[in-house]
Amino acid sequence: MRKTEDRRTKTKKPKNGAAAPGKGGANRNYKDTLFRLLFKDRESLLCLYNALNGTSYTDADGLEITTLENAVYMTYKNDVSFVFNYELMLYEHQSTVNPNMPLRNLMYVSDVLGRWLEGRNLYGSRPVKIPAPRFVVFYNGREDLPDRSVLRLSDSYERAQEHPELELVVTVYNINWGHNREIMDTCEQLAGYARFVAKVREYGEEMPRKEAVGKAVEYCIGNGILEDFMKKHRAEAIEMWYDFDAERYLADEKKWSYEQGVKQKTCTVIRNMLAQGMSDEDILSLVECTPDLIRRIRTETDENAVTVK
Repeated sequence: MRKTEDRRTKTKKPKNGAAAPGKGGANRNYKDTLFRLLFKDRESLLCLYNALNGTSYTDADGLEITTLENAVYMTYKNDVSFVFNYELMLYEHQSTVNPNMPLRNLMYVSDVLGRWLEGRNLYGSRPVKIPAPRFVVFYNGREDLPDRSVLRLSDSYERAQEHPELELVVTVYNINWGHNREIMDTCEQLAGYARFVAKVREYGEEMPRKEAVGKAVEYCIGNGILEDFMKKHRAEAIEMWYDFDAERYLADEKKWSYEQGVKQKTCTVIRNMLAQGMSDEDILSLVECTPDLIRRIRTETDENAVTVK
């Protein structure tokens, strides 16, 4: 771990739509998630920052919270963002695997920087300096993921780019209990959250989810895990569990499954047509697809043929 650094980030006044440091925003039109509530103050965010970066900063006064309090994109919201040590950190919590996080973060960071730069002259001859954005997702779903993985905006481009001119990289940390132990050992709040989630799932095998959450809260209080936080936010912990639009989520999953099925059938049809010696132009006239897809399948087919030989 690096030595404690004395350098501090100069704190600006919060812009409209951002929470005042250490305080919640007013007139909220959605409920907080438990993760967001846990990492709502400067001290907790600084602890998490130190754990991820191997630093040991102690002065949280230089941390400016920039979380979007009222911005909602397609029922999604920005979880936590802040400026510290000349970096703009955007933290998101996810209980499902979501390959669209780079795209969502692109929307978030544009809004956060837009608010942060209010009043600055972007049309002058002098360069306007901004904190370097960094994007992190904390994942605690049931699908098995490695301790650390990466998502890229360019993976969503309809046509692959060898050198994309716009890229956004999101680092995904698996925060299920038993993963990323070094980070957990450094950040007590994150470790406590992971223990709480693990207990909810354990009890959920035997009882309804709401009862399981209540019992997990009692377990944490009785065993000194986030004890003060759980005592203070006992009711919120039970009511906030997995705060997302379930109906839309299920609809999106159904749509994705359908699209994957259609794509697989299309690829099978193209392979059969290529096997019959049909040209790309003939296939395009009969199948709704892109020239890139045909070329990719042709290349894969040729490579497989060479391997078999």
